[in-house]
Amino acid sequence: MKKSYILVLLSYLLAFLGAWSAVLITSELHVLIQILIADVVATAVIFVFSAGFKNSSFYDPYWSIVPVFILTYMIFQNNFTDFTREVLAAVVVGLWGLRLTANWLYTWKGLAHVDWRYILLQERAGKLLWMPVNFFGIHLVPTIIVFLACVPLYSVTVAGMNPINWLDFLAFSLGMLSIWIEFQSDRELHRFRAVRSDTSSVLEAGTWSWCRHPNYLGEIGFWLSIFLFGAAAGEGISALAISGPTIMLLLFVFVSIPMIEQKLVQDKPGYKDYMSRTFTLLPISKFFFRAT
Repeated sequence: MKKSYILVLLSYLLAFLGAWSAVLITSELHVLIQILIADVVATAVIFVFSAGFKNSSFYDPYWSIVPVFILTYMIFQNNFTDFTREVLAAVVVGLWGLRLTANWLYTWKGLAHVDWRYILLQERAGKLLWMPVNFFGIHLVPTIIVFLACVPLYSVTVAGMNPINWLDFLAFSLGMLSIWIEFQSDRELHRFRAVRSDTSSVLEAGTWSWCRHPNYLGEIGFWLSIFLFGAAAGEGISALAISGPTIMLLLFVFVSIPMIEQKLVQDKPGYKDYMSRTFTLLPISKFFFRAT
């Protein structure tokens, strides 16, 4: 297990060096182009480790680490001119990244374990197509989606001209609430798994009585808060800024949730009944179904 952590740490140190080299080489380009190129370079480095050790879990913490680096780089590009807004956004992004990374560290079983989703994708792709599916589907596409979802931070740190306003505080409140929902739902899930006597039992208490995927609800809420920070900063609402949270929502609704629910239905006999009594993401199941 210790060796697994060392290898992952090494991969991310090399990825950071690769990304920073890309930033230096592309210093004359637009900030967003710089970040995108550096992001892709870092992803390629992580992919080399994933392919070399035959475990795509090398990429798992990338999702929670990179937005923190993206925001930090943007802030220093602008010399803290929108200090209050930048602090609010940094608190939300920093706490989100810390919580999600800590949750990964808590649940990760080391390189000896391969996530069931990667096994499923490998089986579906076959030996011939697995490498491109691994690179594009598991590594590059999520990187692009997260990059797009971070585009509103450019308005927060560099381009936005609006003074601090009510929309900033709405974004901050939504972000903090979303982080709490993710934290609480994960904590409830960990406790449930620790005490359950039957692995096929279904968690229906706490936030899991609100909807079937409160952790994903919190994640979607976080990315919406990032978009709202960008909208508060001004410079218009570009199609690029809208594309990030939109694609993120579609990813959860049409890819992540259907994939995990298909497995849960197979593994847990009572899950279909749970589905009939709860909404997928709307956090009102407890009140709606109690009333009916």
